[in-house]
Amino acid sequence: MRLGALRLGPLQAPAPVVLAPMAGVTNLPFRLLCRSFGRGLFVAEMVTSRGLIEGNAATRSALRQDPSEQPRSVQLYGVEPATVAAAVALIRRERLADHVDLNFGCPVPKVTRQGGGAALPWKLELFRRIVGQAVAAAGDIPVTVKLRLGIDAQHLTFLEAGLAAESEGVAAVALHARTAAQHYSGKADWTQIALLKQALKSVPVLGNGDVFSADDAAAMVRETGCDAVVVGRGALGRPWLFADLEAVFAGRPERVRPGLAFVMDVIRRHAVGLVDFFGSEERGLREMRRHMSWYLRGYPVGGQSRAAAHQLTSLQDLDRLSAALDGDLPYPGEPAESPRGRAGGVKRPRLPEGWLDSRALTPAQARSLAGAELPLSGG
Repeated sequence: MRLGALRLGPLQAPAPVVLAPMAGVTNLPFRLLCRSFGRGLFVAEMVTSRGLIEGNAATRSALRQDPSEQPRSVQLYGVEPATVAAAVALIRRERLADHVDLNFGCPVPKVTRQGGGAALPWKLELFRRIVGQAVAAAGDIPVTVKLRLGIDAQHLTFLEAGLAAESEGVAAVALHARTAAQHYSGKADWTQIALLKQALKSVPVLGNGDVFSADDAAAMVRETGCDAVVVGRGALGRPWLFADLEAVFAGRPERVRPGLAFVMDVIRRHAVGLVDFFGSEERGLREMRRHMSWYLRGYPVGGQSRAAAHQLTSLQDLDRLSAALDGDLPYPGEPAESPRGRAGGVKRPRLPEGWLDSRALTPAQARSLAGAELPLSGG
């Protein structure tokens, strides 16, 4: 299979692959690590429009970049058209990014219960105003949108939201093929990505959901016709996946099949990056703990070593753990490529009172949305 570059307005990503923003994961050290293996778009952790405008310290930290990051992509969350537009204008004015993605796919209850995230496209005119004003404020910076299928199976919104976004001038539409109710459970319904691709005539469609290997990515493109793939959980503990993805879309057969020594070397590079990023060895290794089970998935390292991996406090601890492991352990195959990250189960979406009664926004719901404009980063 061959798939060409992803073009977003004036930008071009040589590989049609996007790293999805993940809170606490896609910070600068992880993005640089992923970039060292392949090309594409590597999106920073989601930040809120209000946090950006107000100069929130956590928001600014999430946007820290390296000169080597080209192009630079950020994901912005917001629920009020003027606030989102002001945040996009700030990004343009200060040249904080080369590409802005708007998040309308978050299924987290604290967001949807106030009408934000994946709940918002139900109010189609509000969605249209947010997107339109963001595109106008962006100027030459391409704006894309990230959607879910809808709130639940009875309240799908992706087709009309995708068409509205296209008409407002976005550069692409990404679709995670699950509803908010599904969170990450079950299987992503790739047939809906195909429907969106057929419906949109002028902008690329990016497919998201259940891409855990290069073969998965190729299958998604074959089955849906999408123009690029978005990878989130599949990259957890596997930054080398981007080498596989670039290879498969270039029609090359090679794949990274790392033995444990290779994995431990990548882990140390990641840990050193986190120490530098946070300016603290203890903080960097504490952050590294969350990645360890992902990196070691499938490798028969034993329960004692896994427990030690989740108690790291220093690079010396990490080096001792590495020395105690058998670096000659080969790549375990399928167990290392299985789904990772929390899937959860189907949950009834938390929504503002009366949210589904009408597609129009009531004054009470507008007040509820104000509480969804959180000042902190997340996603």
